Amino acid sequence: MTKAIVFNEYGGPEVLKVTGIELPGPGPGEVAIRHKAVGINFIDTYQRSGLYKVPLPAVAGNEGAGVVEAVGEGVTRVKVGDRVAYAGRIGAYCEQRLIPADRLCVLPDGIGFEQGAAMMLKGLTVQYLIRRTYRVLRNDTVLFHAAAGGVGLIACQWLKALGAKVIGTAGSEEKCRLARDHGADYCINYRTENVVEKVKEITKGEGVPVVYDGVGKDTFETSLQCLRPFGMLVSFGNASGPVPPFDINRLSPMGSLYLTRPGLATYTAKTSDLDTMSRELFEVVAAGKVTIEINHRYRLEEAAQAHRDLESRATTGSGILLPD
Repeated sequence: MTKAIVFNEYGGPEVLKVTGIELPGPGPGEVAIRHKAVGINFIDTYQRSGLYKVPLPAVAGNEGAGVVEAVGEGVTRVKVGDRVAYAGRIGAYCEQRLIPADRLCVLPDGIGFEQGAAMMLKGLTVQYLIRRTYRVLRNDTVLFHAAAGGVGLIACQWLKALGAKVIGTAGSEEKCRLARDHGADYCINYRTENVVEKVKEITKGEGVPVVYDGVGKDTFETSLQCLRPFGMLVSFGNASGPVPPFDINRLSPMGSLYLTRPGLATYTAKTSDLDTMSRELFEVVAAGKVTIEINHRYRLEEAAQAHRDLESRATTGSGILLPD
C-alpha cells in the first residue's frame, strides 16, 4: 500500500484526498520508483479543477524525482538504484509509482532529488519556449510574464545566459526585485504600472519580438499590444484562467502577428527529444547559469494547501511535496 493524493471529482483544492493504493509490480517497459520529492505546478491545478480533463479518479501531479526500485521486462534505459526524475506524466503526488521507462531521465551527479523534482517540468518548459518555439538570440528583447514564478525565474536566468535583454512582469515590488536578482533587466509591476507603455518606453516604441505568457486571460490583450510587427505571442499557460475565444483576423492589422499555444507533451513525445532537452537543462544548471529556487516545501499530505498557495499567487520560485 502506498500513500497518494487522489481526486475523484473536479473542483477546488478540497477535492484532493489522501488515499492508500495498491501498487502492482512493473509491467513490460515500466519502472517502479520511490519518490524523494514531487514538484508542484499550475498544470496540477488545471487538471484538478477540470480545466484540463483527465480520467477520474486520478492521482494528482506531473513531476517527481526518486530512486528506481524495480524494472519491468525489456527495460534497459535505467536500472535498480538509479536516481531519476521526470515531468509531464500525471500521477506524481504519491510515495511510489509506476512509469514508462522512456519518460525517465537519470539525474546527473550534483543535482539532488529536490532540485530534480522542482526543475524538470518548469525547466523543460523553458527549454522548449526559448530554444524551440521561438529561438531567442543574443540581443533579442523578450517579455516574460510572471517572472518571479517557478518558470519565470528559470527563464530569466537562462535568457540572460543567452545574452538576451529580459523584461519581466510581476505583481509586487518584492517579486520584481526577485526577478531582477535572477537576470531580468527590467521588471514591470503590473499592479502599479502600465505594462504596454513601459514596454514601448524600454524598446523606444518598437515593441518586442516575442512575449511568453503563462498567465492567460488577464494578460492576453496586453501581450498582443507589446509585440512589434511579425512578433510572436507564445501563450503557454492559464494561471488567471483560459483565454477567451479570439478572432484571428485581428492579428493582421496589429502587425501580421504570430500566435501559438505550445505544450510540453508534444515537444517531449519522442524520447530522443526528451533526452536532448533534459541534457541541455542539466548542463545550464550544472554550470551555475541557472539555479533552482525552492521557496516552498510541504508534506505530501499538505497538497491541498500547496494548491491554495499557488492559485492565490502567494508563491515565488518552485514548490515541492516531500513524501517522507
